[in-house]
Amino acid sequence: MRIAYVFFGAFLAIAQSAYAEVASPPVLAPLKRQAQAAELSAQFLSRYSYKSVPLDDALSARIMDGFIKSLDPDRMLFLQADVDRFMSDRNEIDDAIERKDLKIPFAIFNAYEQRVVDRMNYARSLLKQNFDFSAQENYSVLRDKEPWPQSEAESNELWRKRVKSDWLRLKLGGKTDAAIRETLDKRYENTLERVYKFKSDDVFQSFMDAYATSIDPHTDYFGAAASADFNVSMKLSLFGIGAVLQERDDYTTIRELVPGGPAQLSGKLAVGDRITGVGQGKDGAIKEVVGTRLDEVVQMIRGKKGSVVRLDILPADAGADGTHRVISLVRDKISLDKQAARKTVLSVKVGESTRKIGIITLPVFYEDFEAKRKGDEDYKSASRDVAKLLDELKEEKVDSVLIDLRNNGGGSLDEAIDLTGLFIGNGPVVQQRGSDGKVEVRSSELAAPVWTGSMGVLINRGSASASEIFAAAIQDYGRGVIVGEPSFGKGTVQTVVDLDQIVRNSKPEYGELKVTIAQFFRVNGGTTQLRGVTPDISLPGLSDPTSFGETSYDNALPWAEIKPAKYAPADTVTTLLPTLQSRHDARIKSDPDFQRLLKDIADLKAQREKGVISLNEAERRKEAAAREKRFKDRAEAGDGEDLGDDGLEAGERSLSADIAIENARKNAKDVLLDEAAAILADEADLQQGVLKAATKQTGKTDGK
Repeated sequence: MRIAYVFFGAFLAIAQSAYAEVASPPVLAPLKRQAQAAELSAQFLSRYSYKSVPLDDALSARIMDGFIKSLDPDRMLFLQADVDRFMSDRNEIDDAIERKDLKIPFAIFNAYEQRVVDRMNYARSLLKQNFDFSAQENYSVLRDKEPWPQSEAESNELWRKRVKSDWLRLKLGGKTDAAIRETLDKRYENTLERVYKFKSDDVFQSFMDAYATSIDPHTDYFGAAASADFNVSMKLSLFGIGAVLQERDDYTTIRELVPGGPAQLSGKLAVGDRITGVGQGKDGAIKEVVGTRLDEVVQMIRGKKGSVVRLDILPADAGADGTHRVISLVRDKISLDKQAARKTVLSVKVGESTRKIGIITLPVFYEDFEAKRKGDEDYKSASRDVAKLLDELKEEKVDSVLIDLRNNGGGSLDEAIDLTGLFIGNGPVVQQRGSDGKVEVRSSELAAPVWTGSMGVLINRGSASASEIFAAAIQDYGRGVIVGEPSFGKGTVQTVVDLDQIVRNSKPEYGELKVTIAQFFRVNGGTTQLRGVTPDISLPGLSDPTSFGETSYDNALPWAEIKPAKYAPADTVTTLLPTLQSRHDARIKSDPDFQRLLKDIADLKAQREKGVISLNEAERRKEAAAREKRFKDRAEAGDGEDLGDDGLEAGERSLSADIAIENARKNAKDVLLDEAAAILADEADLQQGVLKAATKQTGKTDGK
């Protein structure tokens, strides 16, 4: 093992740029428990992963590549010389992990911090000059495959164009030079300040992310904070005060109050209020939190149900020297209803009749594992919530049900199976093959379906894992029509392993692993791995399949096929597809909203392929004028308002302006959902026609 890296962090700390105006960031060092967790993870991953990958020089190189890419994905920070020095240790990480030595990744991260400080100081120094926007220059916005700068002079030129691009966006957004200087200086300063808030656990999490995903794209490591967030996302609940918080200008600011939560019910807090201190219990000392990382403040505010937390509040309308007030709140269980299943009903004209389409949106396949394990009969569950919504839609006498799984990245496998059962009743849903090659057929045990009528599923590139299991089963059974984009292509199953439990450690120190343990297959024998679920009727999408989806990973498992399970598919939907497709094609040709969406997608694709933007003001204003005209035409057609591009990033506008933009996007016309509902209305119409014809024919036969 070479020892050159021991001196590396010190070298970069000395070799600072001439532009440095602030102290070097703190040098971070690994903790003993982190080195132990890495070695323990290596033991487990080497033995129990579905895809056996030994910790050797080859994997070491992959880990190094992934770690560097995670720190500098656009190759804007490191110099080629930095990367060359990193690569001298490219094959040494495996030995270091086995020796419980994490100096290599920490040295790289410390170098990364210094480069961020260096570049932000240089960017801020550029704000003193005036840019020439009449020059013919381009700026590359896709740099992930570009070479790293060879010298500081080359890096300076790259950042000159970056700052010039930021300035031009704000100028085109109507900002004055003085306002632009102030905005950009604050933007770069905020990036600078974040560097000084990094902690050892952040470095370790980043390194372990690189290690885990080098095994396969969906193996993950969860430190304490990441583990807590994962558990919250599955339970859809936590114990706290019920406030959505945001960091703004060093203040932890209240962005939203959760209805029914302690914060909202108290009447003592308002959107925009700033939390400047947090105290535990009725008389615990209040700790100042101005400038503290948001995740740390959140952890201080969360706690056991029934416990008291005290907050020092600077009101939204008060200046920095305004009068504070201290309030006490009792923590309670907070339900994260925004991620829960929800419904709406759309009325769609089909010829002379109107069809009611029930839309159920499911953002994630959630399940409170802990409550279920304890036998809680009311544990939180996606399939249970959807079953209730289906009963409500029956009462509303809808003609068809559309399950909207767009951007649903998955969740509980059991929930995907149970959700499928709501539409097929009893029967195989998915096949699961373990690393030993044995295949298990997982079935729904529901005696009868909850919904027997017409139905469909709306998916996009962000629909993955459990979403694909559900959509694939519905398609294989011929139960409903699948509409949208080809899905993500994740055909693997993961389980969460508590490393502390493995070594019987009473104190939570080592974190958790989300490990790939199996590959799932459709009941027809195919898999969604790589290929995803292909829709019966395709809709356009904004995502780039080359950079988003299973095919974008170079270490993804290949597509495979096994024997079909024993199931009874229906051909009802299959026979309707030609008519559904022809009606869809005819409808979108005369739908101006859909045609405008296609134009937007074509423009985005062209820009993506171009990879550069002009830094010439006249050219950009010409592009902006054409865009504004298109938006104006839409507004006149009643298709939402023009949000434009003011050049600002999140947190740089007023809070009320940010919320207004968010609400406008949320309330914008959903062209794809409307068309999916129209397809479902056609399906219901056609199925009813088939049923009437069959009934009429049966009546004739009976009369003979």
